[in-house]
Amino acid sequence: MKLAYYPGCVAQESGKELDLATRWVCRALGIELVEFPTFSCCGSGFVDEANEVLNVAINARNLAIAEKAGLDLLTICSTCTGMLSLANLRMKDPKVRGRVDGALKPLGIEYRGSVRVKHLLRVLTEDVGLTAVKAKVVRPLAGLKVGAFYGCHLLRPADELGWESPEEPHAFEDLLSAVGADPVFYRGRVMCCGFPIQFVKGETASRIGGRQILDAKQHGAHAMATPCPLCHISLDAYQNRAETAVGQKLDMPVFHLPQVVGLALGASPEELGLPRHLVPVEPALARIGAASRA
Repeated sequence: MKLAYYPGCVAQESGKELDLATRWVCRALGIELVEFPTFSCCGSGFVDEANEVLNVAINARNLAIAEKAGLDLLTICSTCTGMLSLANLRMKDPKVRGRVDGALKPLGIEYRGSVRVKHLLRVLTEDVGLTAVKAKVVRPLAGLKVGAFYGCHLLRPADELGWESPEEPHAFEDLLSAVGADPVFYRGRVMCCGFPIQFVKGETASRIGGRQILDAKQHGAHAMATPCPLCHISLDAYQNRAETAVGQKLDMPVFHLPQVVGLALGASPEELGLPRHLVPVEPALARIGAASRA
């Protein structure tokens, strides 16, 4: 399998462990990642609020780069997935397409609409397949109860993304089961992490994130896992703020999706960048016999 790799912004800087884990898992599963240094930010929803056509044009340019290489696009961020997928859809509107084509023409870029945007979760569960992933497991995550946290942009708007139910998804839980973990079902798994308002209403954002962590914990989760680095920032990097907001100690390790898979496939915590996390992951690793060397 060969895919254009769209890491997004966070995985290249503050969340480099996500990039490390993605590359490790893709190598282990025979997925070839083709890199394009000229990819730009997806706009993260903020540009879209200010100028929809500009946001579509930014993402149509990214899609055109992959299209020229004859490749579908692999994303590892829910927000990137949402923005790129919506750009694909909005380009079907003749009025939007006309304005976007006009903006891209001076750059010598044309997007015909043939690229499919695929988040890593979907690639693993549908393209690689759960049976194939399970066959590669050398360290089953037995006894580790993991609460998947989908967040918003991987599932919504459902009628436009056309994938899983925004209320009762199951792909992430299916993947957790395939690698031997015990998936934890809780209401907060499909709710917002609070990140979109973290810099304008920090206390409210922290309270939102804290409630989701607390919900997972009260349902028995030993750890959480998310397909979005922005959600990871809210749940891991800002967990101390979340504890203050909800008035409780949380101590909840939060994994990136490929880190959970990588652990099951035999990667070391160091190879997956786990020492970079702010909330210690050692309690969760101890449950599966994968203690860090640090």
